Amino acid sequence: MPFYGIGVIGLGYVGLPLARLFVQKGQEVHGIDVDERKIARLHKGESYLSDFTDEEVSQLFKTGHFHVGTSYEAVREVDVIIICVPTPLDEHGGPDLQYIRGAMQGILPYLHKDQLLVLESSTFPGTCDELLKPMLESAGFEVGRDVFLAYSPERIDPGTKWQLEDIPKVVGGYSAACTAYAKQVYESAFHQIVVVSSLRAAEMTKLLENSQRFVNISLMNSLLKLAHRMDISLWEVIDAASTKPFGFTPYYPGAGIGGHCIPVDPLYLLWKAKEQQLSLPFIELSSQVNNEMPAYIAERVEQSIHPKSLGGSRILLIGVTYKKDVNDVRESPALKIISLLQQKGADVSFFDPYVDKLVIDGRTIHGTALTESNVKLADCTLILTDHTGLPYEWVTDHSTLVFDTRNATSAWADRGNIIYL
Repeated sequence: MPFYGIGVIGLGYVGLPLARLFVQKGQEVHGIDVDERKIARLHKGESYLSDFTDEEVSQLFKTGHFHVGTSYEAVREVDVIIICVPTPLDEHGGPDLQYIRGAMQGILPYLHKDQLLVLESSTFPGTCDELLKPMLESAGFEVGRDVFLAYSPERIDPGTKWQLEDIPKVVGGYSAACTAYAKQVYESAFHQIVVVSSLRAAEMTKLLENSQRFVNISLMNSLLKLAHRMDISLWEVIDAASTKPFGFTPYYPGAGIGGHCIPVDPLYLLWKAKEQQLSLPFIELSSQVNNEMPAYIAERVEQSIHPKSLGGSRILLIGVTYKKDVNDVRESPALKIISLLQQKGADVSFFDPYVDKLVIDGRTIHGTALTESNVKLADCTLILTDHTGLPYEWVTDHSTLVFDTRNATSAWADRGNIIYL
């Protein structure tokens, strides 16, 4: 079935790169986002993503095939609608689908026959069958005949050099016709399409990918504490184990798990398992381990500056985003670590080339410059995110004490003023 025009709902870290890819492949793309600030910045040629430059935003508009706005009326103009909205956790740790519901409510008044609706947001198996399909039917559409429904998990890896079109695209539809339509759409932009048998199989694929990382990172964080007690460098051990040419995949410890997927997706799976009267003990234990890491970091910082107490001490954080080389602080463990250090009376400042300010416990903290005086004033320089290109040797040279949670200073470990996680 030929298609003419694509609507992308949600222009965040998933939607905007996806829109760009389809524009580059010659498609007419209508981007919709209810955040008026994002739309205004795009119209000004400004980027709000670390992987996007202002010039790249301007080039999108210069093609004449990229249109953005806050109104869902553009849904009338396209044949394919792709939903890329956030799916966070609610206050009880369960799925928060308010953004998907909101997108669907915005879409339905303008939906017409023969359109394809694809959900890319990470979610639990059954979301399309249990939420999207009934909403479409309540609007008078027969899914698989009047309109088509598919799921394709986003696999974007911000801050890396992976080209979106090179990442294999998993696709599963409500029916064979739905799957075929979605496959045709994504084949126009991606090099490899991986077809699975159902919506639920496609939905679970993303959760499996991130649950694997979630569990393995938690294992490293557990082993980290043992290695520290036994005066063993877990980083050295991981490097040694990585020389095995088969059967071992390296995962690394850290201050906790953050971002839009890994701390959230496994808990969506856990919620669904409980609904089915099943337990997922690996995920439950992993969640506990990773939730404990910020407190463990704060405790180690306090131990490192002994006999001085945290009360009145100066702690300089380097890197507060959840991941290197991105500007995203969602679920970043740095936020909890700052809060814990402040609760103990520490004077906390931070430097991050991607972040100007943070809001911690309702208070705004502005970033500081990475200057010699600021580094020397700190009782402890705490490296939480190892952004590429930062002067780690210079930081080590001018710091009284460095607490490195990312092994970023390993080349200068003999300096004597570095403590490793």
